[in-house]
Amino acid sequence: MTNENTPEHDDSLDVEREVALRAGLKEYDLDAEDYTILAEEFEDGEHAEPAHALPVLAIIGRPNVGKSTLVNRILGRREAVVEDKPGVTRDRVTYPAEWAGRDFNLVDTGGWEADVLGIDARVADQAEIAISLADAIIFVVDATVGPTATDEQVVRLLRRAKKPVVLCANKVDSARLEIEAAELWSLGLGEPHPVSALHGRGTGDLLDAAMAVLPRESEHGVARPQGPRRVALVGRPNVGKSSLLNKVARENRVVVDDFAGTTRDPVDELIELKGKPWVFVDTAGIRRRVHQTRGADFYASLRTQAAIEKAEVAVVLLDASQPLTEQDQRVVSQTIDSGRAVVLAFNKWDLVDEDRRPMLEREIEKDLVQMQWAPRVNVSAATGWHMDKLVPALETALDSWDSRIPTGRLNSFLGELVAANPHPLRGGKQPRILFATQASTRPPRFVIFATGFIEAGYRRFIERRLREEFGFEGSPIEISVRIREKRKH
Repeated sequence: MTNENTPEHDDSLDVEREVALRAGLKEYDLDAEDYTILAEEFEDGEHAEPAHALPVLAIIGRPNVGKSTLVNRILGRREAVVEDKPGVTRDRVTYPAEWAGRDFNLVDTGGWEADVLGIDARVADQAEIAISLADAIIFVVDATVGPTATDEQVVRLLRRAKKPVVLCANKVDSARLEIEAAELWSLGLGEPHPVSALHGRGTGDLLDAAMAVLPRESEHGVARPQGPRRVALVGRPNVGKSSLLNKVARENRVVVDDFAGTTRDPVDELIELKGKPWVFVDTAGIRRRVHQTRGADFYASLRTQAAIEKAEVAVVLLDASQPLTEQDQRVVSQTIDSGRAVVLAFNKWDLVDEDRRPMLEREIEKDLVQMQWAPRVNVSAATGWHMDKLVPALETALDSWDSRIPTGRLNSFLGELVAANPHPLRGGKQPRILFATQASTRPPRFVIFATGFIEAGYRRFIERRLREEFGFEGSPIEISVRIREKRKH
């Protein structure tokens, strides 16, 4: 907002600057992905959300063939839990993924086995559901073992499903092992693609083959609805998530008990607040690191992660009356890593006395430093105190999550910032920012083209100043740097 003494920002100068900087990029070596980023900028006010449902690529195979390792390799980060024994993955878990400019949903599944009972049978059911809901399938086989009877049963399952299948011969760690991979032609699924998911060998060719058969639009999924916003309630056990949901809903929707861990499956509830519908997901308490949990707790942790992934904003509940714990910090980290909008809700405020308040402020300053940008509400699910503050905080966080800075304005801002606070010299050279664009929203993701490495401290400085200038309260911000050299004539 401007007043008579404040000069209005000149948008035309921003546009001129953007055109000039974009033209200057032609002097630098850019790759295909760079051109995709620069070409796919979206218009102001529009979300970079696909209008159609993203295609679904499912990873299928018997236990311990390396499915989760392959998922992590495709994602480029350690997301799926990996352990050198069968049965670590149980639920089917969906991750957003990208390859060669194509966005898709990647589904990791538990190992499929025939004639199993108990939880293993439910895992097999989940894998069969994943096959039915997939648009294409990567079938992973251990090339060092060769085709097994279980593999052949999976092949029959895949044939009945009539879905495009790409055969992955995993654990081919050297050229010598490619001969063993050739044995998998006998499965009748076409060419086996030799891959080492652990070392990355051959995964590019495998994904190219998958993209060739994966449709551009899913026949099974649905695009993100434009209806109620989805809110995940997360926190360690017994912090009051179910009580908060019941208070918000003004009735007892879910079981509440002082025994920690009553909730194991997420419960979706459509609730009207201040005249607007919201979908709340009450999740199981996140206890220990997923790979340290067993049995139903393990299953609950995966479901909790899935609930966060399905939501658009997460309300992280913390017990204000007790010191913050390592578990609380783990929940916070898990939520930040998910890229969702965040609201911090300090529950049980009715139990906070005058002695506790200064201690809590010190804990927040020390232990939640990475979430200074999240809106904070102090509430009591038991008494209903300050519950009316929750909706404005949710709306603020979601507006930030959806917000977009015009490219010209972003480059003008960065130009002024760098002129006033240059990047420190590195080896006698100073990296120069060539151009920047906001590649996407939900969360806001910025890509900076530069002539050299930009230190983590300077990136944090850019993020801090972005927040001071443009807000982004309640939303994480992602900043990536693409280093480019001048084209040799």
